[in-house]
Amino acid sequence: MFIYLRVLKESFRFAINALRNNKLRTFLSLMGVTVGIFSIIGVLAAVDSLEKQVKGSLSSLDQSTIILCHASFGPTEIPRWKREQFPLISYDEYQYLRRALPDAKAMSYLINVPQQNIKYEDETLERVQVVATTFEYYDVEALQFQEGRFFNEAESVSGSNVIVIGDEVKNQLFGKNGNAIGKKIKVFSRKLTVIGVLKKEGVGLGDSKDEVVITPVNLTRKIYGESKSGFPRVVILPKSGVDNEGFLATLDQKLRAKRGAKIGEISTFFANQFKGLTDLIDGLIGALKGIGWGIGGFALLVGGFGIANIMFVSVKERTNLIGIQKALGAKRRFILFQFLFESILLSILGGIIGMFLVWMIALGLNSSGVAGDFTFVLSPFNVLLGFSVTFFIGILAGIIPAIAASKLDPVEAIRTGM
Repeated sequence: MFIYLRVLKESFRFAINALRNNKLRTFLSLMGVTVGIFSIIGVLAAVDSLEKQVKGSLSSLDQSTIILCHASFGPTEIPRWKREQFPLISYDEYQYLRRALPDAKAMSYLINVPQQNIKYEDETLERVQVVATTFEYYDVEALQFQEGRFFNEAESVSGSNVIVIGDEVKNQLFGKNGNAIGKKIKVFSRKLTVIGVLKKEGVGLGDSKDEVVITPVNLTRKIYGESKSGFPRVVILPKSGVDNEGFLATLDQKLRAKRGAKIGEISTFFANQFKGLTDLIDGLIGALKGIGWGIGGFALLVGGFGIANIMFVSVKERTNLIGIQKALGAKRRFILFQFLFESILLSILGGIIGMFLVWMIALGLNSSGVAGDFTFVLSPFNVLLGFSVTFFIGILAGIIPAIAASKLDPVEAIRTGM
């Protein structure tokens, strides 16, 4: 056992000396590995950070959540010209489904309305996104408040002049330490009373709730009417434990009956399940990771060939020394480990530099605030992955030159060196 440890120690020392004595060659050899690891770990770190941010923003919604509307969120066999003829989901149909679907835990009706300028005294925010919805939106989205509350059923049905605002809207209008509850702000050319401020959400998928305001849907229906409301939809959260396929079948049957659809006719609506959206996101994340591996893989391939080439040169330069070592009794495994360690050290050193560059860039972006609320994270798993990849590349690049060196005949090696 101690003999093997001594062999490893001596091989390691020879490898370090070889790298020290050829600094320029060492630098040029590890550049390819550095670029490759930087590309792979950089992309993986960015994609992992994006996945964490997106999944965090979607965590408030249950995987079984259904978005009922006239458009499909995924591929469909129904031609576009026919889909464009589908009627919009109406408020009356939403009320009907609330009564007809006892297995629904929560159900909210939403419509898009034009972005609005919001004013409070001398402060004005331009083009703010307005979410017009019903009182159940609180349960569907699992909203969290830093102060105040959400509007109740009576305020929702009557279309009261109340409003809930996001954290950034509150900061812009009232200041970070200002009190917003009970204040009246001007929206839709009306004065609406602020009854709630949402907790800070940060960057997520689509528009962050930090920069939106939420009003009762019947308030906006009074202003814009049913026909001018944009993209109406019903968001449904089934009860826990309810059979998913059975719930979708019941939903389809109830709404078809409401619309008077005949047997054999297609349904003129789409029940888009939220799980399909998360599957789509997982697919996109996987594709981005694949791109990162593809880009970095080519750089690592070039870096591996570079290290292998340098190792062959190193073997040729030290042929005389190899012959002397073997003549003095050095075993084949000693010569093999000597060159293999040199290759692995080159590769790992290049990987360390590449990961250090990724860490420095992530640290700079996070501290400078250039990326806003988006946080870049270099996870321990990615660091371990980087070391594993570089170790593997070092073995692949150095194994053939190391074997060739270990098989040299001592007499021929000394003669060739002379």
